[in-house]
Amino acid sequence: MTTFLSPQWAFERYEAIRSRLPRAEFPSQSTFGQSLADTAQHFDAYILDAFGVLNRGEEAIAGAVDRLQELRDLGKRLIVLTNAASYTRVQLLEKYRRLGFDFTADEVVSSRDVALASLPVLESGAPWAAAALAEDDFSDSPFPLHNLHLDPSLYERAGGFLLLSSQNWSDADTIRLRDALRQNPRPMVVANPDLVAPRVDGLSLEPGTIAHEIADQLGAQPLFFGKPYKNAFDVALARLAGIPKSRIAMVGDTLHTDVLGGAAAGIGTILITRHGLFRGLEVDPFIQASGICPNWVVETT
Repeated sequence: MTTFLSPQWAFERYEAIRSRLPRAEFPSQSTFGQSLADTAQHFDAYILDAFGVLNRGEEAIAGAVDRLQELRDLGKRLIVLTNAASYTRVQLLEKYRRLGFDFTADEVVSSRDVALASLPVLESGAPWAAAALAEDDFSDSPFPLHNLHLDPSLYERAGGFLLLSSQNWSDADTIRLRDALRQNPRPMVVANPDLVAPRVDGLSLEPGTIAHEIADQLGAQPLFFGKPYKNAFDVALARLAGIPKSRIAMVGDTLHTDVLGGAAAGIGTILITRHGLFRGLEVDPFIQASGICPNWVVETT
């Protein structure tokens, strides 16, 4: 059963782990608008979060498909940068097309891809253990991955752990992984640094929450791949070579991943408020409390 968390909890937890997040500079105030259409004269390219911008769970956000087509018609470049690490690139493209979006393979960058491309080689041929869906397809991995959900003996014998999904993950699993790492320290790679993700029914717990809880207790430093970290933005920005950073905007629904990550990468930032973390809330108190100020705040995609 999925446990849904509150926006206030997520915000406070992001603030508590702020020392592990990138540093960035922010504008003194935001410009406000209704949708991305209001920002079009200011940017030539958009790096788009998925959850809270394009979709919530398995539902497309109303008007998002048409808005992106309008931006394409204006000559804007589009890149999706998602922390949805449970999907292979092929599966992501299939999902977006099912929801009505027309992204090409070159227009999609996932934290899973970034993490798999950077997995360290383990000593003595020890296997990687992945926290993943039972049906996860590991054919895109450069190293053999073994599903921790299906083989609990991996807690003892794995050479490293890769966190892809927190679905079906329990507090007991967190304790078992923590104890396994305490007894035998090994790499813990996090391919989804998000603490929560917006679903139709609320905010679900994501792998970043698990990793930071273990890091707090062990004093360990996980290897994070995905927003807000530089590794993910480097890949996305490489797809937009030739466009000045001042003309590129990161569009997302969270302050501590999308806006902070975009600002740290030196690009513009746009916060969408209606569909994601801050749905139904007044966002200004959160901006003031965190000091994470987007260039733009708009209601919807």
